[in-house]
Amino acid sequence: MKIELLYFAGCPNHEPTLQLVREVLLQEGLEAEVSEIRIEDNRMIEETGFLGSPTVRINGRDIEEDIGLAALAGLSCRTYRENHVMRKLPGRALILRALREAAEDSE
Repeated sequence: MKIELLYFAGCPNHEPTLQLVREVLLQEGLEAEVSEIRIEDNRMIEETGFLGSPTVRINGRDIEEDIGLAALAGLSCRTYRENHVMRKLPGRALILRALREAAEDSE
């Protein structure tokens, strides 16, 4: 399983999200390569499909199911919708669901 965390320098939500992803992996007894990808300019935004910082992808898929319709965000903060509430960080349940789906897909 491969996890990517895309962010821009100075993002206040980068480190807390990285820590949360690692905590959920540990809690679930899962091993994964976690790559941090620093987005630096518009070229990288377009090449990666960056949707704001932090963006978490597991095996190339964004952890938010319905995010495919979103526009590229530029070097801005991202929000995550969970239970009709917008949050600055992805919730533990959102990360866990995405991890479990990725694990099932790889079986």
